[in-house]
Amino acid sequence: MLNSISINALSSALAGLSARQTATANNIANINTPGYRAQTVSFESALAASVQAGSGVVTPTKGLSLEPTQLDGNNVNLDTEDITNANTVLQYQFASQAISQELTSIVPALSVN
Repeated sequence: MLNSISINALSSALAGLSARQTATANNIANINTPGYRAQTVSFESALAASVQAGSGVVTPTKGLSLEPTQLDGNNVNLDTEDITNANTVLQYQFASQAISQELTSIVPALSVN
């Protein structure tokens, strides 16, 4: 029961969103570092395919942004990072609430009289 597709998918989503939050924080911290390339994290497409295949387990993929660079070779865009951060925070809150509800619905089944 604890290995349900929905719990696996929500756990994978939380891991991916956490990795994205870390990447965003690193990007913002390095906004003035010459030659720094913004980090990206993707997992949504792989997660959708994994859920359809009956697993729900994926590992986030980390990469580098292909956005154009500034004269110093840095390609961090603060506006993009702010939007990514806000979106990621909302998605993380939603996923954590969903997994909490999923687990709460399982607890009565685990109770022993």
